[in-house]
Amino acid sequence: MEVMTNSTGSLKISRDVIATIAGCTATEIEGVAGLAPFTSGITSGWILKARSSMPVAVELNDDVAYIDINLTLENGAKIPEVAAKVQKAVKDAVQNMTGVTVTKVNLHVAGVVFAEASAEA
Repeated sequence: MEVMTNSTGSLKISRDVIATIAGCTATEIEGVAGLAPFTSGITSGWILKARSSMPVAVELNDDVAYIDINLTLENGAKIPEVAAKVQKAVKDAVQNMTGVTVTKVNLHVAGVVFAEASAEA
């Protein structure tokens, strides 16, 4: 939880609020089909089992946030371009809405959604 104190009191911002802002912002970017839960099949050392089902993970150290987002992209999306847009948009939204400095927005593309698959869902 991020705590900001001034002369009139304190403000606490939870990781869940930051994760919600990041997730909503990411899904607004053209080419992003949606968020996907982290899967237990990913064996990278940075994923903790407690975070394995959340599509957005936030780590707070002092006044700095590190955000990991697991998402799916639409078929035909240019991954590097979409990723750059998502990273910038998430960083800007979180910093503007919360005042918390975001130093990293790590994206993990979990899959691609094809038009006929999304129409059935």
